[in-house]
Amino acid sequence: MRGKVKYNELSDFEKKKYLGEFYTMVSLLRTREEVKRFLKDILTLSETVMISRRIQIAKFLLKGKTYEEIMKNLKVSAATIAQVEKWLNNGFGGYKEIIKRHGKKQLQKKDYLPKTVTPFTFDHIRKKYPLHFLLVNLLVKRK
Repeated sequence: MRGKVKYNELSDFEKKKYLGEFYTMVSLLRTREEVKRFLKDILTLSETVMISRRIQIAKFLLKGKTYEEIMKNLKVSAATIAQVEKWLNNGFGGYKEIIKRHGKKQLQKKDYLPKTVTPFTFDHIRKKYPLHFLLVNLLVKRK
């Protein structure tokens, strides 16, 4: 029985078949929850963390952070950062595209976040005990 499959030992047909099917399956995932369940099924926790850290490295590089700052914040080696930088600059644009899209989504999310309420203020008590302030809450919503 064979152990690990080495990419270079696969025929061109096998490479296209396996990768094509994988990309198609990933593209069928519709929600964050589906993606999460799928990746949990096919990747070990260590692999998931490694991929996540590469994305964080790419985000830091795109923000203009230095190797030293990235190494200090993420506890990664300069070689790992250099590899991600190589993929970022000479790859197929996947890192840049998804990080850009994620940034836009985060900005949209911030627009819809409820405003924070300072504890022990009238607004805080009103939110904590909505039935006690039912009439006030109804009047405020009408405005």
